[in-house]
Amino acid sequence: MIERSTEVLVVGGGLGGVAAALTAARLGRRVVLTEETDWLGGQLTSQLVPPDEHAWVETDVVSPSYAALRAGIRDYYRRHYPLTPEAAADPVLNPGRGVVSRLCHEPRVAVAVLEAMLAPWRASGAIEVLLEHVPTAVHTDGDVVEAVTLRDCRSGQEVLVTAPYVVDATELGDLLDLGDVEHVIGAESAQETGELHALDVADPLDQQAVSWCFALEHRPGEDHTIDRPASYEHWATHTAPFWPGPQLSWIDVEPVKLGLRDRPIFMSAPTPGVPFDLWTYRRILSADVFRPDSGIRDVSAVNWPQIDYWENPLLGVDRAARDAALAASRELSLSFLHWMQTDAPREDGGTGYPGLRLRPDVAGTADGLAKAAYIRESRRIRAEFTVLEQHVGTEARGLDAGSEVFEDAVGIGHYRIDLHPSSSRTYVDVASFPFQIPLGSLLPVRVENLLPACKNIGTTHITNGAYRLHPVEWSIGEAVGALVAYSLGRGIAPRKVRADAAELAAYHQLLTQTLGVTLQWPDDIRKTRPAY
Repeated sequence: MIERSTEVLVVGGGLGGVAAALTAARLGRRVVLTEETDWLGGQLTSQLVPPDEHAWVETDVVSPSYAALRAGIRDYYRRHYPLTPEAAADPVLNPGRGVVSRLCHEPRVAVAVLEAMLAPWRASGAIEVLLEHVPTAVHTDGDVVEAVTLRDCRSGQEVLVTAPYVVDATELGDLLDLGDVEHVIGAESAQETGELHALDVADPLDQQAVSWCFALEHRPGEDHTIDRPASYEHWATHTAPFWPGPQLSWIDVEPVKLGLRDRPIFMSAPTPGVPFDLWTYRRILSADVFRPDSGIRDVSAVNWPQIDYWENPLLGVDRAARDAALAASRELSLSFLHWMQTDAPREDGGTGYPGLRLRPDVAGTADGLAKAAYIRESRRIRAEFTVLEQHVGTEARGLDAGSEVFEDAVGIGHYRIDLHPSSSRTYVDVASFPFQIPLGSLLPVRVENLLPACKNIGTTHITNGAYRLHPVEWSIGEAVGALVAYSLGRGIAPRKVRADAAELAAYHQLLTQTLGVTLQWPDDIRKTRPAY
């Protein structure tokens, strides 16, 4: 076994983990950052999900470090791609012109930019990155985590890393389970949380669907049909109780009003209730952004309702059941692709688009599917403070109330409370106000030196739906990186920072003056009810 020691161990190289590592290093701390795939970036890269962001993402309320990531992605395209003159001059360049985001782009570009952001810190030795390493054990002494054992997925070699602070930025909150840190999975009951949209009875196995995304281009006149997956017949015929029919269909459920929606992959013109087709929804390369002689075609990332896998959960089951669920998710995605290539109704009355072609190079894999499943819901710490629907939901708070103001806020964010279907129910998609991230939601009730930096903070099943997206995860990681750096410098535990007014004020000063983090929305925005 190899042994290493550092000041901060960050396990998980998604956006929260990278932000935590960068921030801690910037504040003078030594960091070991680990990641289970060979790409940093999590949902933005290895899971192939273009950024889901809020309406104010292009303004100065956004964290400067997240803004630098976004600017770096745009600059990468300007420096290295054959853009049209109009696209090159566009200050808000959107390489994919996808509807879902103001910045739809290829995952490998984000990987390159994240690596560039880390590069000087890696060169100085302040950050050491261990790719393709997974945690296998958490070693504790009472309420303190002393070390984490990781396994090198390539060699099988074990690495023991000791650190005074450990950050869990894994996609499923793996360290919480390995270290017996108090946590919650699935859905709480309304009796427990008082939330309007909570279940009547708690259900730990009620967990949001996962999706195994992939990237496609369309080459009309060519045939790129994949082999028929073994489970194709199941997905072509099985209907969940809350769904209008089999998932291999253009017909799905509109998440807010739960009506039926017929949204095909290609539409020649918008139709009532369906303003855009699936192809443009998460398109990450748009051919008309690039010079005609470039050879660059449209590429669209498939993260659509048809590939939401909800039949079995990933948490609260044994490893064999989890692996089976992940395998079934992959089969669903491949079945949907085969259906689109062979059986899908076309606008012209024909059937199938055999010219749909997987882009393994875009996904960074041999088979064309993303490196990892898109995870929407994690284990969540039992925290000193838990964010409830009553703190952020517009219906729960009153339409003009605005979100709760937290005196211990460490960042801001916004997204709808957007829960994808689970094995037991359909979408829960309700409006929320622009909100804050309270420090109390980052502090476990017992363990002193392990902090969450992903979807594993102190939210409920309901509010996780608003706190789980790209910029919020980055802000969580940034706050945690600053918190461990501050705690190391002061020689105090993180919970002491929240409990002591003077320490909290000093930590807030670090966030706002040194890092430029916005802690509170302007009041007119805080009370806004965005239409999306």
